[in-house]
Amino acid sequence: MAKLIIQIPCYNEKDTLLTTLNDLPKTVDGIDEIEVLVINDGSTDNSAEIAKSWGASVLDIKPNKGLANAFRCGLNEALRRGADIIVNTDADNQYCADDIENIVKPILEGKADIVVGARDIFSIKEFSPLKKVLQKLGSAILRLFSSTKVQDAPSGFRAFSKHAAIRINIFDNYTYTMETLLQANAKGLKVISVPIRVNPKLRDSRLVKNIFDYMYKSMKTTIRMFIVYRPFRFFITIAGLLGIAGIILVMRFLYYFTLGSGNGHIQSLIFAAMFLISAVQLGVIAVVGDLLSINRKLLEDVQIRLKTLELKKYEQRKNHFFKWQRKGKRGRENFS
Repeated sequence: MAKLIIQIPCYNEKDTLLTTLNDLPKTVDGIDEIEVLVINDGSTDNSAEIAKSWGASVLDIKPNKGLANAFRCGLNEALRRGADIIVNTDADNQYCADDIENIVKPILEGKADIVVGARDIFSIKEFSPLKKVLQKLGSAILRLFSSTKVQDAPSGFRAFSKHAAIRINIFDNYTYTMETLLQANAKGLKVISVPIRVNPKLRDSRLVKNIFDYMYKSMKTTIRMFIVYRPFRFFITIAGLLGIAGIILVMRFLYYFTLGSGNGHIQSLIFAAMFLISAVQLGVIAVVGDLLSINRKLLEDVQIRLKTLELKKYEQRKNHFFKWQRKGKRGRENFS
């Protein structure tokens, strides 16, 4: 049996949450059980009550800690609830819920560990021309950094297999979209994109105050994660550029020195020394970073084993409880 949990991070969404919940599919091909989990991220309105009245499970987080934390807590809770596939969508009903079947299908078929819903950015009327161009540019940069083929990197409409959800770690407090993609490639998880549709906008984005602020924070997260998961490549690239610059300056000095005018170009030798020393230092940092990366991978392997054991124990306790309930029920029936 395959269980799908649709998780919805939620913060003060009383005006849009019910619409989002009503649009969710009741059945999905290949899925035997669907559960809806609303992560109530410290809402001060009645969003949690709306979710409970609708019939969704609610995970309360207090106080509000941000989208990335809500996503992380949702993944962990979904795993504890026995999810085989986890779909993340937004509470503002931005994404077309009918496309949940499309993003779940590649996981059911074993073709992907993570599926990202790709919006047709240029057809979204609410996006300005500048935002459309920058969204495409940002996705292209992330494809370069993450070595994936994701067409819409900022999309929050995505599906995770149980295998992937156990391995994903979210460190950033701002957003999870970039970080999960950078981790996926580093951890050998297969990521694909599928086209999805979007609904008319019901409210303005709270995550993106302005496009330049979002770009700055996204690039900061991307670079930080690249350093964490590709330290050798990051530092050795910079070291190589500085080393080449230093060698060019040395050759410039030698060229003018052979012409008999070396005294006037001693500054080239000074800058060359600075660049070459920096290149050596960054080379050492690259090696140390690579060793630390190996240690991190070993720790992550331990973490995965612990998570797997924890989930197995939780499942055993749950099965034991259900067996105890059934025995108790039969006992009461015999007694009556």
